[in-house]
Amino acid sequence: MRAVLATGPGELTVTDLPDPAPAPDGVVIAVRACGICGTDLHLLGGDLGQDRFPLVPGHEPWGEIVAVGADVRGHQAGDLVAVDPSLHCGACDRCRRGQGNMCREWAAIGATTAGAWAELTAVPAANLHRLEPDFPLDAAPLAEPVACAERGLRRLAPQPDQPAVVFGAGTMGLILAILLDARGVGPVTVVDVNPARRQLAARFTGATVAAPADVTGLRAPWVIEATGNPAAFEQALACVDRAGSLLVFGVASPDARAAVSPHRIYADELTIVGSMAILHSFPPAVDTVRRHAGRLAPLVTDRFPLDQVDAALNLVRSGATVKTVLTP
Repeated sequence: MRAVLATGPGELTVTDLPDPAPAPDGVVIAVRACGICGTDLHLLGGDLGQDRFPLVPGHEPWGEIVAVGADVRGHQAGDLVAVDPSLHCGACDRCRRGQGNMCREWAAIGATTAGAWAELTAVPAANLHRLEPDFPLDAAPLAEPVACAERGLRRLAPQPDQPAVVFGAGTMGLILAILLDARGVGPVTVVDVNPARRQLAARFTGATVAAPADVTGLRAPWVIEATGNPAAFEQALACVDRAGSLLVFGVASPDARAAVSPHRIYADELTIVGSMAILHSFPPAVDTVRRHAGRLAPLVTDRFPLDQVDAALNLVRSGATVKTVLTP
């Protein structure tokens, strides 16, 4: 099979690899599409550690089952599926408390094991989510990102008919803004430093769009930081109204630091929550994508074959795309 292989930071090649075989409790899927996200850029840059290489990246796939392991029930060749990339051990204390995303042995398809920037990928059957025959396949590449957003909004628990602010107009910021509006939360304001991203936010979300300098003094009960930038975190926290909540959704560097006033958190009774990856949110995400495909599918703005992975990554780095996918 053809696959993208990362052999070290900044070292990427498209090559032939042996076709995978299904584990007894797994399947092999022919990958129809797999997204590129900011986490992939961190991984390819070596920011997540160099012990992951060599690796086939890709953690946002959907595709068609082409081989089924001997112990698998309920799935068969020809089924169309989306894949939850999360790999939990199921045995540690955190997993047994239902907190698999905090698993002591946490791993992920495309991040610690071979992923889906390839024609074929082997995955556990437990990670599959069937796409019914009437599923809007043009929106299928968004199932995994929407599952992350669903998890984040479950943590934030925003209320309808109240304003919200989203810092960051990348893919996840736009998805979060759309899902907030779909839940009746609003008006929604999207804040970004990049004029091109602000234009995309206005085009795809219908939210009010602003530059950071334009929201000084703005307050809202529900605020989301979706950039991972410490300066954006500080401004997002300043934007939270009294008794309001901040969702820290963006992935910052582990070494990043930001200034926080403990007194303000106390005096204003602020709530600050984080959201890491996916937890029990993939099934509702599949349903969300199905019901809101008309708004979500246009976020898939660019598609590239495997052999053009370098061009795809350069486009993602430019910020001139929303969701770019590889189509093996």
